[in-house]
Amino acid sequence: MNTELFAARHIGITEKDMPHMLQTIGVENLDQLIYETIPDDIKLKKPLDLPAGIPEHEFLKHLQGLAQKNKIFKTYIGLGYHESLTPSVIQRNILENPGWYTAYTPYQAEIAQGRLEALLNFQTMVIDLTGMEIANASLLDESTAAAEAMTMLFELRTRPQKKDNVCKFFVSEEILPQTLSLLQTRAIPLGIELVVGNHEAFEFSDDFYGAMLQYPGKHGQVHDYASFVENAKANDIKVAVAADILSLVMLTPPGEWGVDAVVGTTQRFGIPLGYGGPHAAFFATKEDYKRNIPGRIIGVTKDTDGNRALRMALQTREQHIKRDKATSNICTAQVLLAVMAGMYAVYHGPEGLKYIAETIHKKAVILSKSLAEKNIKQLNTVFFDTLHIEFDDVDQLKKVAEHLEINFNYIDNKHVSISLNEATTSNDLITLIKLFDALKSEPKDLSEYTSVDGNTFSKSTILSSEILIPTSLQRTAPYLEHEVFNAYHSETELMRYIKKLERKDLALNQSMISLGSCTMKLNAASEMLPLSWPHWGNIHPFVPLEQAQGYQEVLKSLEDQLNVITGFSATSLQPNSGAQGEYAGLMVIRAYHESRGEGHRDICIIPASAHGTNPASAVMAGMKVVVTKTDENGNIDMADLEEKVIKHAENLSALMVTYPSTHGVFESSIKQITKLIHDNGGQVYMDGANMNAQVGLTNPATIGADVCHLNLHKTFAIPHGGGGPGVGPICVAEQLKPFLPTNPVVKTGGEEAITAISAAPWGSSLVCLISYGYIKMLGAEGLTNATKAAILNANYIKDRLKGKFDVLYTGERGRAAHEMIIDCRPFKANGIEVTDIAKRLIDYGFHAPTVSFPVAGTLMIEPTESESQAELDRFCDALISIRTEIDEASADEPNNVLKNAPHTLGMLTSDDWDMPYSREKAAYPLPYVAENKFWPSIRRTDEAFGDRNLICTCAPIEDYIEA
Repeated sequence: MNTELFAARHIGITEKDMPHMLQTIGVENLDQLIYETIPDDIKLKKPLDLPAGIPEHEFLKHLQGLAQKNKIFKTYIGLGYHESLTPSVIQRNILENPGWYTAYTPYQAEIAQGRLEALLNFQTMVIDLTGMEIANASLLDESTAAAEAMTMLFELRTRPQKKDNVCKFFVSEEILPQTLSLLQTRAIPLGIELVVGNHEAFEFSDDFYGAMLQYPGKHGQVHDYASFVENAKANDIKVAVAADILSLVMLTPPGEWGVDAVVGTTQRFGIPLGYGGPHAAFFATKEDYKRNIPGRIIGVTKDTDGNRALRMALQTREQHIKRDKATSNICTAQVLLAVMAGMYAVYHGPEGLKYIAETIHKKAVILSKSLAEKNIKQLNTVFFDTLHIEFDDVDQLKKVAEHLEINFNYIDNKHVSISLNEATTSNDLITLIKLFDALKSEPKDLSEYTSVDGNTFSKSTILSSEILIPTSLQRTAPYLEHEVFNAYHSETELMRYIKKLERKDLALNQSMISLGSCTMKLNAASEMLPLSWPHWGNIHPFVPLEQAQGYQEVLKSLEDQLNVITGFSATSLQPNSGAQGEYAGLMVIRAYHESRGEGHRDICIIPASAHGTNPASAVMAGMKVVVTKTDENGNIDMADLEEKVIKHAENLSALMVTYPSTHGVFESSIKQITKLIHDNGGQVYMDGANMNAQVGLTNPATIGADVCHLNLHKTFAIPHGGGGPGVGPICVAEQLKPFLPTNPVVKTGGEEAITAISAAPWGSSLVCLISYGYIKMLGAEGLTNATKAAILNANYIKDRLKGKFDVLYTGERGRAAHEMIIDCRPFKANGIEVTDIAKRLIDYGFHAPTVSFPVAGTLMIEPTESESQAELDRFCDALISIRTEIDEASADEPNNVLKNAPHTLGMLTSDDWDMPYSREKAAYPLPYVAENKFWPSIRRTDEAFGDRNLICTCAPIEDYIEA
């Protein structure tokens, strides 16, 4: 075995496994299987134009070299991003722990109670600090959250406002520039008119439905918005506030003014800057709006035995149900980052957060007073951590600051802002003071400016400094009073608490997670290690490009790699989720049509089998959705498609197509489909969710697409992290290249770029290191072999299950792509639903495949290339054993092993056992289970009870369960 070959470590199938697997499938070799799976006219004619893969140790050395090209300055830029200190206990036990970062979205609540509790902590933290009534379990970034607030308030307009088409939305000029850009992006297709101005001069009128404020303002001024909110409410204007969450420890929470939503980022709660992300945003609102809040909410319910249980609440808002009626296309969160931010609050507790916030503020007070002594004007009358100063020679200040490796926010040639943070030391403070002292003296040669050693402020000097926030703006309300925020302040206790939660979750380090459409593949340790390196973590997204040359090389290389893989001309890494990638791709298509004088093209054709986010994204992009049928084989109905394309030819904007299809099939008519769209003036958007079946064998350009998004958290090995981080870059053909999105602070994108899609110029840059490493280490051959292995594994499972489960759809030669759908609907005759099978799989040690998507009553299975034959066999053995249990079940007798699944340790050790089957059958249905038993911590959750009694904070369940 070549121990240096990364592909041999990533791909689970060995040469020894191959003969048996091929024999089971009924092919002579792997090439025959690929020939029978992928239509010949779309196969690539030559290998990927990428270098050969490199060994893991070489990759790590290579990345260390690139890391040194990033310059770590002391950065006081602010603008929504601040250096923070990640507690080592959180870094080691969560960020670097596959038990946390390889878990999937908690749809199967019984095996996700640990993550769900961590997210409930996050929600409670957000609710307490904002003073609101309900919060979700995180969004993608602050700017995205602000845009979601704008659109939620638009949906919540009163009947008279909707009747009169009231569409103006006031945005304070204090808003962060990247947020304003994203608001502009979202507003245009929905017909929302943004009015940017001074909130103190705003004339309230019934032309406006909502307003957005920044707290503190972008350059640090803390405004008292109470009277603004009062006047807004009097005029039926709903108000959202983008707030700095750490400042809310000291400042009056916006909820006390009666606002309708509070949004922001939790990045400064222990999350690395990472050149822009990933960071967990927060979104808090009123209880009345619980049916409108975007994203996911974690709620408290009970299980079969009446015990406290957690699960994702209000799932009817998910886009696969609402589709084009959805008011948001958000289908993910930043779970791993939200867990870390919540644990930061758990570790520090209310007193710790107060100490951190007050220390930062007092350092800002000291700096402000020192500047005043030097006759340097500080413009903020009230501030938390940011000073806004007037300075005569900003150019000289910048030269000296950068010589001393310091970054400020240079507003214009007379104004600078300085944002202090948790990592600002007393020595840093002295350096800043002496810097300005020297600048007020005679000009010197840069070499004479040196940083300060010694002569620091003492802790007592800082802590005894006064607080310069008026009493009227100081927080008085208590926060984080729940026990969880007051019990784990030693490392020992927090380490054990984190472990306690981890044990409740089934992640990829326990067993295969065969989720169709979600590609839960190996997240290799060598790809993950660099995320903890400071030269990648401590870079602010708005530093000058020359300070981020390591990042620039990685990101440019990743863009080039993705261009080769997709066959397209250009890539934008800015979208930080798959759904955001969909939206970005459609907005680029929209801009393209407008540039040609065809802005009237607004029809988006979407197959009935498409992901639910597709129609939601199309509506958000200002398009009208036309749904086409699928035929009996699960393919796009060509006759229906042609009829609708011709009918809407004059206004046709785009077709959204998933390839291979959501049904797990390479449709042979794909090139005919894309030609039909092009012949009628439209563009083709390919959803890249199933790219794991394409890489190295075919590509979006070859099938005739014009743009695709890629799920880096699927095909390209970024971990799901319990539901996020995700990255959804878009790759485009030459004609769409000019319209790729930009950023208002650091220019990106094309010559005719659309406004921002996410807050940071390159989105969640830190985790792009993973995909860069994945491609770099696999190389052209390894990437192609990974795709072949994914197709091999799926077909092996399909044929091992033959005769036990019917596969709903296959290709023309009877092959599956990288995933398949098995039909569980016939088992209703035995009283068994697909959910029963999903829950019984837990007893066998497996996470269920995707349930009831895209077809109700089915399981969609995707094994990925990472799994070994032994694991595939264990999974198949489990399903075959369950099939026997189904045959034993009767609709007349629901007290059976499937209906009672999953079985907990409490059930099995109870003195009472009145089941008509043995404890052994319940707990150890196959011999291998006993070797590595996973015990669910709760029985089946009661979804209906949870929706009737929506509780989204850490309050004890006894307060809510009816007697």
